[in-house]
Amino acid sequence: MYDIAIIGAGPAGASAAIFTAKAGKKTVVIDNDKGLTKRAWLENFYGISEISGPDLIEIGKKQAVRLGAELLEDTAVNLEKAGEGFAIETENNGRIEAKHVILATGLSLGIAEKAGVETAEGTEPRIKTILKSDRDGRTNVPGIWAAGTNAGVSVHAIITAGDGAKVAINVISELNGERYVDHDILQS
Repeated sequence: MYDIAIIGAGPAGASAAIFTAKAGKKTVVIDNDKGLTKRAWLENFYGISEISGPDLIEIGKKQAVRLGAELLEDTAVNLEKAGEGFAIETENNGRIEAKHVILATGLSLGIAEKAGVETAEGTEPRIKTILKSDRDGRTNVPGIWAAGTNAGVSVHAIITAGDGAKVAINVISELNGERYVDHDILQS
């Protein structure tokens, strides 16, 4: 069983995976390669003068894998409570179990709705529906978290990336039973 399964590897999902894997949590990322960022051109992402969305996505995935996350190029088709966690059914890799699930599915809410996650009216232009979550990313289903556009934060890639990191820190903190902080120090 994984500690954390992340559905979606756009800026929110990959950012979450970078933090969870670096924290030593057994992490799997399930991504169907259909996110909004695949069509983006970014000139407003801090620390990068300009980058294509597809390049940003690939860099994020590679960074998460380098830090220990497992990446499955697959589509999650069902999510349900199972024992002490959740079972995620995928099209090609069968059943995957995890203690916690972070939904970073952008505009796609179907799997969340199947799991009983409540929705609300969208807050961004052209985003009709979002997942109801608190400021930490918790949904009404304990153990299922929402990050990024599906959680109602701005659709801007840098903001969804930050939201993914925030939610990951909150999940890690819950698993650890104390607030988790990740600060690297420059080595001279």
